[in-house]
Amino acid sequence: MNKSRILDGIRVLDLTNVLSGPFATLHLALLGAEVIKIENPKDGDLARKLGIVPDYNKKLMGTSFLAQNSNKKSVTLNTKTSEGKDIFRRMVKDADILVENFRPGVMKRLGLDYDTLHEINPRLVYCSISGFGQTGPDSKRPAYDQIIQGLSGEMAINGDERLNPLRAGFPVCDTVGGLNAAFAIMAALYHCQRTGEGQYIDIALIDSIMPLMGWVAANLLIGGKEPQIMGNDNFTAAPSGTFKTADGHINIAANKQEQWEAVCDVLDTPELKTDPRFQERDTRKINRKELTPLLEEQLMKKPTSFWVQALNEKSVPSGEILGLRDALRQPQIEHRGILHKISVPEIGEIDVFGLTALFDRTSADIKAPPPVLGEHNAEIFGALGFTGEQLAELKQKAVI
Repeated sequence: MNKSRILDGIRVLDLTNVLSGPFATLHLALLGAEVIKIENPKDGDLARKLGIVPDYNKKLMGTSFLAQNSNKKSVTLNTKTSEGKDIFRRMVKDADILVENFRPGVMKRLGLDYDTLHEINPRLVYCSISGFGQTGPDSKRPAYDQIIQGLSGEMAINGDERLNPLRAGFPVCDTVGGLNAAFAIMAALYHCQRTGEGQYIDIALIDSIMPLMGWVAANLLIGGKEPQIMGNDNFTAAPSGTFKTADGHINIAANKQEQWEAVCDVLDTPELKTDPRFQERDTRKINRKELTPLLEEQLMKKPTSFWVQALNEKSVPSGEILGLRDALRQPQIEHRGILHKISVPEIGEIDVFGLTALFDRTSADIKAPPPVLGEHNAEIFGALGFTGEQLAELKQKAVI
């Protein structure tokens, strides 16, 4: 069955760079929107030069760019020029969504702020993504993911007494900010479909990450308890964390009383069930440092794979701790089909992530590889009425 796509017919003007913005618009593109990346004519999105393969960076197709830009189109446009601004305003007339992640104030200085563009297209959903938001005492501060990790409190709750503060091993604030933006854009688009009204969306990375701390923040805000630095242990229960085995480590999350008792049965330590230090959930948490070595004494007699199977059979959540290569290739991930192979000109076949929400009635396929810089100039600008000669002249003048 040839499935339709949820955002078929929706046009997005994407002025974003590097990660948070491109991650947001990637989700819109995967859902079927026509996402037009508007890039500076010199070298485009900075991510084109960011990556671990120098040859790809020289081609302006860095691994960072390849990862976030499938299904998009690329045009080059210098919006600092009067002609570039005019072209951009013409593009806005038929757009549904605009996404930008410049520093606050940049779009206003260019004369391309929401109030100006709203006059051209009242249905426009305009989303700005920044580190701290468009207003407030920190709004003008520069921000990268690691800066936000530190200021959000996220780094302070990671690690243990040996290593703290500790950043997450990937740009969690950028990606979560992108997801928050995509969610907000979809909500605003739904509102527009019902009312005909566009609106402005202000997304801050620091706002986006804080709610993800969930119970940790709630324990302080509601319970008045400061977070504990516990490394790989889970503060909500015990035993719940990482434990040594004969050939490595295992994650065990025995959060319920019956799961704790099942752990004792599987490890052949029935005496721990009635030990007053471990009998109750709250006392187990208090005495976890005494409990862990008793469990590891048993766990270190057999390999991780044995214990994972034995514990899961007793409905105790447990699992291996995989390296990234093994994690990406595990059978469950292959079954879910979230990685897609695409062919990129001059680079070859690569794996990229598709949409991780699976819809039964609509498609969210990868239809096209990440675009070469300016690949769609003729298509997009031609549709605006520009001839080949006019485009050549605009290129000569560094407008495109």
